Amino acid sequence: MSKTPLRAAAAIGGTADDIEAAFYEALQRGDIDALMACWADEDEVFCVHPGGPRLVGATAIRAAFEQMFGNGAIHATPARVRKIESLASAVHNVLERIEVLTAEGPKHAFVLATNVYHKTVEGWRLVAHHASPGSAREPSEANDLPQTLH
Repeated sequence: MSKTPLRAAAAIGGTADDIEAAFYEALQRGDIDALMACWADEDEVFCVHPGGPRLVGATAIRAAFEQMFGNGAIHATPARVRKIESLASAVHNVLERIEVLTAEGPKHAFVLATNVYHKTVEGWRLVAHHASPGSAREPSEANDLPQTLH
C-alpha cells in the first residue's frame, strides 16, 4: 500500500498541522498503524477519550484505538481549530464533528478535543489527546465575554 502525503508527513516529520491532519485521516480510515505513527515515542504520552480513563503510554493508547476500530472507522472531522504554537510545542483545541450511526440514520455529534504536539527528533508528534463528552449540538464559543483578572 502506498503512503498518502499525510501518512508520509507523519513518517518523516512534517509540521504539527501535518501530524494533526494525519491523525484525523487515520481515524477516518480506521488505520491503527498510521494513527500510532502520529504519536511521540515517549513513555508519558496520554489520551483521554470522552468519559474514559486516562490512558498512559503507547501500548494503552493503541489498545484503546484498536478496540474502537473494531466497530469501524471513526468519522471525526476537525471543524474549528484554535492554536497556540511555539518553537517546540503546539496546542490545538479542536471542535470535532463526529458522524454517529443511529437507528434513524447518521447524525452528527460534537466533541471538543485538545491535541498537544512536541517537536521531537522524529519531527512533530502528538503527546496528548484529551476529548470532552460529546453533544448533539455544536457548542458556542465564549470569546466575547469580558475578562477579569483576580
